[in-house]
Amino acid sequence: MTSEECRQMFLAVAEKMVNSEAMLTEIDEKIGDGDHGIGMAFGFRNVKKELEELEAVSVEAVFKTVGMTLLDTMGGASGVLFGTIFISGISEREPHQEIIVGDFADIFRKSLDVLKKRGKAKPGDKTMVDAFEPAVISLEESAENKETMKQALNRAALAARNGAEDTKKYRARFGRAKYFGDNAIGYQDAGATSIWIIFQEMSDWVNAHE
Repeated sequence: MTSEECRQMFLAVAEKMVNSEAMLTEIDEKIGDGDHGIGMAFGFRNVKKELEELEAVSVEAVFKTVGMTLLDTMGGASGVLFGTIFISGISEREPHQEIIVGDFADIFRKSLDVLKKRGKAKPGDKTMVDAFEPAVISLEESAENKETMKQALNRAALAARNGAEDTKKYRARFGRAKYFGDNAIGYQDAGATSIWIIFQEMSDWVNAHE
């Protein structure tokens, strides 16, 4: 995937996140603060604006633009956490005009490790990690098996979706949801849902443009 294709893909992701505001708000209202959809839509609306004006000189520049925009415009914990997903994985990488599946796996693995260290969350805690970690593991397996970008992102999106679904089984250890105790069981985590939407749109874009 070229840096320009990466820019176009994340433009599609940004639009999808903006259009998912109502769904994410509805999910978050059940056991959260009810503002997750609003925050994600606001952040990605700004991402869309920045990417439209960006000259995609490298894939890393695209990731940095997405991450820094989320960090600067969303505020709060979500801005830091979702910004981390896009910033941390590229912080020590040399600029690349093209990347392969293994690069995606490496970028997101590093981001996941930083995210877990920063947020202290682990799988089963009913957070975005429940969707992000399976997606990263899937990308690593795809890289090892030398799968195409289309195959890899299809698998990663499915893994993220299943991970988000699995949050319905868990009690929450973070945020407002933790005060619900067992009453949070049966409800899906909004952050994990956002991770799934991101990977699903990446997959959908590659399927449409391969």
